[in-house]
Amino acid sequence: MNLNFEQLAAQYQSELLGKVIPFWERNSKDEEFGGFFTCLDREGNVFDTDKFVWLQAREVWMFASMYNRLEKRAQWLDMAEHGGRFLIDHGHDGKLNWYFSLTREGKPLVKPYNIFSDCFATMAFGQLYRATGNPQYAEIAKQTFGNILDRKNNPKGKYNKLVLRTRPLKGFSLPMILCNLSLEIEHLLPDDLVEKTIQDAIHEVMEVFYQPDSGLILENVKPDGSFSDSFEGRLLNPGHTIEAMWFIMDLAERRKDDALMQKAVKIILDTLQFGWDKEFGGIFYFMDIKGNPPQQLEWDQKLWWVHIETLISLIKAYKNTGKEECLQWFDKVHKYTWVHFPDPQHDEWFGYLNRRGEVLLPLKGGKWKGCFHVPRGLFQIWQTLEKLK
Repeated sequence: MNLNFEQLAAQYQSELLGKVIPFWERNSKDEEFGGFFTCLDREGNVFDTDKFVWLQAREVWMFASMYNRLEKRAQWLDMAEHGGRFLIDHGHDGKLNWYFSLTREGKPLVKPYNIFSDCFATMAFGQLYRATGNPQYAEIAKQTFGNILDRKNNPKGKYNKLVLRTRPLKGFSLPMILCNLSLEIEHLLPDDLVEKTIQDAIHEVMEVFYQPDSGLILENVKPDGSFSDSFEGRLLNPGHTIEAMWFIMDLAERRKDDALMQKAVKIILDTLQFGWDKEFGGIFYFMDIKGNPPQQLEWDQKLWWVHIETLISLIKAYKNTGKEECLQWFDKVHKYTWVHFPDPQHDEWFGYLNRRGEVLLPLKGGKWKGCFHVPRGLFQIWQTLEKLK
């Protein structure tokens, strides 16, 4: 298959710098109370003023990352520091346990039960330190990362609503994110801690949650790594698996580990074969490994982040292995994504489609969708395509 990598790189670059980043620059900054609005309608109007710490931190990270990795534009650093100040003042309980959501003014709404608030705060302040050299940012990132490691065996702690002794399970999401997070802040950590975190995360992702018989990765397993025949134990999230594989490929490239690279690419292709909707196209949100009805009623929706993360993984897989099947799948997912998710009338992308690919919610941002997956994905794909030109 012959794809025009130069033309594709220009397409992803233009979308990022011409439509997506400007949307957030224009519409998300709260000049009165600080931080960012993320609940934005199709045109960028604010429809709710609550602030979600995941998305506040992700937007800080995105603008700081663009400043560090692409171009030192003053307005990008200003956006990042604007959000960083709001998070320092309002985002945590004073001990760097990060809340889940806040009012517009910064009053906490939901207690710091969600460890991923801490993960994204770590990423945000790690990039802010890289951009500014401000030691306060470094200390926040290091302390928060330490909190994450302390909590990783019981992430929700006292906020867990489950009776743990009845059906103890551990989740895929945390070791998955640690694969990426450890690289995001390695400039702040001792080498031995970075390497141990990476080694542990690779083992969990590629050995414990991976099921060799099916070639798929489960979202939850028993503490000993065995299968739980329950709703949670049978759950697959194809987008999560495929996103994790580009984290793994980055680690494999760093470690010059070809066996790990090949295994990651196999998991991507096996997951796409299982998770692709053969009737309407696109990748299912949730599935059951045994083919039973999932408990998530939104199981058959097509989500923005699933598709753009898949494109990142596929183009990286092709760059690293040259496998034609990766390029064929990239072309297929690219065509589906660009037909369905970009808004033909306004900037930024739709997030939520029904199974048929029709827009379910015309929002551009909300409780879960913010300035993260689309711009990060466009940047990653553009940069990878540049290397293939």
